Amino acid sequence: MKRRYFGTDGIRGQSNVFPMTPDLAMRVGIAAGTIFRRGNHRHRVVIGKDTRLSGYMLENAMVAGFTAAGLDAFILGPIPTPAVAMLTRSLRCDIGVMISASHNPYEDNGIKLFGPDGYKLSDDIEAEIEDLLEKDLNQQLAKSDDIGRAKRVDGVHDRYIEHAKRTLPRDVTLQGLRIAIDCANGAAYKVAPAVLWELGADVVTIGNEPNGTNINLNCGSTSPVALQKKVDEVRADIGIALDGDADRVIIVDENGSIVDGDQLMAVIAESWAESQQLRGNGIVATVMSNLGLERFLEGRGMGLARTKVGDRYVVEHMRQHNYNVGGEQSGHIVLSDYGTTGDGLVAALQILAAVKRTGRTVSEVCRRFEPVPQLLRNVRISGGKPLEDIQVQKAIADAEAELARNGRLVIRPSGTEPLIRVMAEGDDRSQIERIVNELIGTISNVRTAA
Repeated sequence: MKRRYFGTDGIRGQSNVFPMTPDLAMRVGIAAGTIFRRGNHRHRVVIGKDTRLSGYMLENAMVAGFTAAGLDAFILGPIPTPAVAMLTRSLRCDIGVMISASHNPYEDNGIKLFGPDGYKLSDDIEAEIEDLLEKDLNQQLAKSDDIGRAKRVDGVHDRYIEHAKRTLPRDVTLQGLRIAIDCANGAAYKVAPAVLWELGADVVTIGNEPNGTNINLNCGSTSPVALQKKVDEVRADIGIALDGDADRVIIVDENGSIVDGDQLMAVIAESWAESQQLRGNGIVATVMSNLGLERFLEGRGMGLARTKVGDRYVVEHMRQHNYNVGGEQSGHIVLSDYGTTGDGLVAALQILAAVKRTGRTVSEVCRRFEPVPQLLRNVRISGGKPLEDIQVQKAIADAEAELARNGRLVIRPSGTEPLIRVMAEGDDRSQIERIVNELIGTISNVRTAA
């Protein structure tokens, strides 16, 4: 199914450039509001955002669209994506909206939609919205007497703070830990430090001064250098780096080394298996997760189910097959016992629980396996379909045959940017580097010729 607006994580693009214009945002509000206007009750939508400058513009446009469709809009302001998902259910809303481009720079923005159950929308419902966007939406407008109301909601930060605190096991306290946290100048700049402090930690915070243009700028999970320096400077026991909307996390250990999502999932899976909390006898991850994680789980009698890239596909598989741990190498960790989408702070609390229970350092707890050499490179494209080229397909087939059982190859178009992502992994690093470079060259040549 060809998508016209939605990618792997909602609608995303450069602010004030189609599709991320106020006109389309308003139309999305009307279309989504129409689809979720079911029954004769008073319909509701919650709208959260991160700290991007364009959030003001898109927030107001979406409020206009939803109220025009007859829904009451509850405006949350800057708040993490998992909080929007939680509040959609808690406030018994018909739909939830997060205005964010996650880890992207401030120039970009996006629209993520949640159903009344707090889960991201299915492909089928997104297709329904896209179909409506192509039609005359004047026919979907509410009658004058049925136009929705809009109001800002107070106390939502406190609700999420208490929710996050309850996910830490009752027998665990963070007293005695010095934690450095980087909030990426994003949506969690208020709530995340508050949760850690209220749980007893000594908290040092950076990336908590958003100005509309500094979200993810040299900070956060995609740029953890500042956090590594802060961990060393204040002699922290652990560093926690969130991204702009706080649905992903990267850990920095006491030595300043980075711990990615694969290692974090290994820690949680092992810990939950020991406490008999783990369901599905394994976890769900994407095709991008390291082969070392798969081997680690197999060695402990657990399995790894793989999906295509996108945390929504991880969640779908978890729901269908009764798993409660899943995620991505990038740090999206989904713990369905506590939420319906990735939650960087809640995932970090599970790591902290393992650290406190074992009495060991973060580096000892979080180095669960030796990653297999993995190389990921991107090819920027301006159009066309290079992956359908016969020459490219032959090069991919040859590379897969060469790797055979000693490695993996994943080549896919990005769902959020105009890129082709080429990833290979295996036990022989030089072989992996050669294969990736050759494939990049082939794809580039085809793109140039086109």
